[in-house]
Amino acid sequence: MYFLARFLSHINRFLTEIEIHPGAKIGRRFFIDHGGGVVIGETTEIGDDVTLYQGVTLGGVSTERKKRHPTIGNKVVIGAGAIVLGPIKIGNGAKIGAGSVVLRDVPPNVTVVGVPARPAGKHIPKAPVDLDHRMIPDPVRDAFNVLFKKFTNSKKKYKYLKRKIRR
Repeated sequence: MYFLARFLSHINRFLTEIEIHPGAKIGRRFFIDHGGGVVIGETTEIGDDVTLYQGVTLGGVSTERKKRHPTIGNKVVIGAGAIVLGPIKIGNGAKIGAGSVVLRDVPPNVTVVGVPARPAGKHIPKAPVDLDHRMIPDPVRDAFNVLFKKFTNSKKKYKYLKRKIRR
């Protein structure tokens, strides 16, 4: 049935712009929201209650006949345009921010963002699948806040020392 599976896969890709390899293992209640451009590789394993947004790639990093695509846990949300490459594991309840490139394992209930993706803080789901994307932590903003506080403190010290020298 290999030919029939591949033929149906190509028809589906043509009609929906979603490419799911027939060899991928997909759990229950899998949801692709606005699916254009989604690619799911051959050895990908997807758990239950997973949500993918448009443009997500679950891709491989070799052509060898072995596990070369990601394993996605249960209740995972993967944002638009995210790329998850290689035989890595995404833990249960993890969130992957839009546009992120994930090259390493993601622990359970952790949100990752960026290129390459890095942890942005823990995320504890409130519902079966938490879709409140505006609550994703922003590590770049946090770093800027720390720098701004240091700058403000330095500025205060500078003004204090300047006044002391003038006296």
